[in-house]
Amino acid sequence: MNPLPSDTRLPLYQRLRDQLAEQIANNRWRPGEAIPTEAALSAEYALSTGTVRKAIDALVAEGILERQQGRGTFIRRPQFQSSLFRFFRFQSASGERRVPESRILSVEPVAAPSAVAQALGLPVDAPVIRIVRLRLLEVVPVLAEEIWLPRSRFQALLEIDLSQKGPLLYPIYEETCGQVVAYAQETLTAESVNEVYARLLQVPVNSPVVVIERLARDYAGNPLEWRRSRGHAEHFRYSVEIR
Repeated sequence: MNPLPSDTRLPLYQRLRDQLAEQIANNRWRPGEAIPTEAALSAEYALSTGTVRKAIDALVAEGILERQQGRGTFIRRPQFQSSLFRFFRFQSASGERRVPESRILSVEPVAAPSAVAQALGLPVDAPVIRIVRLRLLEVVPVLAEEIWLPRSRFQALLEIDLSQKGPLLYPIYEETCGQVVAYAQETLTAESVNEVYARLLQVPVNSPVVVIERLARDYAGNPLEWRRSRGHAEHFRYSVEIR
């Protein structure tokens, strides 16, 4: 029998929800895998099936789990590939939608500046990894990204050639480091581009750029990645449906 977290101020189903989320984050089950049945979890934790169902309902509502009719309950694998297209029009000269090419400019171990430490929940000067990446469309830079990761979780990235691994980082995090991004929060702002990013984006200094700030977390809610993506304002679009 597995013990639940000992904070008795929380109801049993919430304590089970937290325990299951922690186990998912620690790769007891992988994205796309089924978790045990409600009956099996009831036996494992010595809880009623009603309590187990309520904990699973909470994880389904949060998008961590998904029920599949007749098959069971599975770890949901989030899809981040479409995120860029929510905010930017990336099209070829013929109007075809295109995924920008990825070019890694640098991967280096550094001490966390205060803003990075705060975002990732780390002490100032904690060891982190900084990745600078350029996204290009038909060899023209359209996005410049600065990505920060806790070094304790992503040390293995320093031992591989990221530029040989393809344009999507999250599958690399999972394959190389066992770290799965479960969800992310994004904030949009605009700024006048400084000299460093003006050079990377090949635009005049002080040109307007849109900044997407993303904080990505694991299934237990722990911060995994903080990134700032700066893109040409001319590519930016914002669309929302209001009812």
